[in-house]
Amino acid sequence: MTMADDPSVPAGVTVPDTKLARAATELVRDTVSELIYDHSRRVYFFGSLQGRNRDLSFDPELLYIGAMFHDLGLGESFHGSGRRFEVDSADEARRFLRANQVPEDSVRRVWTAIALHTTPGVPEFMEPEVALVTAGVEYDVLGIGYHDIGEDDRAAVVALHPRPGFKQRILGAFTDGVRHKPETTFGNVKADVLAHYVPGFERGDFVRTILDSPWPE
Repeated sequence: MTMADDPSVPAGVTVPDTKLARAATELVRDTVSELIYDHSRRVYFFGSLQGRNRDLSFDPELLYIGAMFHDLGLGESFHGSGRRFEVDSADEARRFLRANQVPEDSVRRVWTAIALHTTPGVPEFMEPEVALVTAGVEYDVLGIGYHDIGEDDRAAVVALHPRPGFKQRILGAFTDGVRHKPETTFGNVKADVLAHYVPGFERGDFVRTILDSPWPE
């Protein structure tokens, strides 16, 4: 077993030892880059630790599936989908869960967790699995709540799944994942990414959209 495959960290957070979780790990590891795989695993660990901090009762298996699939839609096969990458990721998770006969309420939770993980201010008020996928993403990408997790626990997670040059590399992955469908960034955070990294990109303007609508008044 390599360090990256170690299912535990000293804080006691464990990757669910279930057939479903193992299948998800294999699928994602074989589909995405090392960057996205390590990021997704960290999202699970950090989301779990934040769940402990917030005294939330959550299903570790559902949180793990949500974390592992949340960036799948950035892949090249989805560049022409015309849909937000979050929706592509959520749909892939839903297909995977339904193929494994997971109950529909659980499927819905995972789909929602992934679809909303870049929509700040909403997931935190929803089911714990939904809230904690976003919490894990916000921790790993944005550093939100950085000091809520102790230095030893944070270091243990990063030792399992290192993040060399992560800031620039993840921004590159975001850019590559959505630059072919810029219209899907209207009204969401990925418009900021394209504005920084894609020359000639023009973000949609909500006010202009209203004023220029075909309504006469």
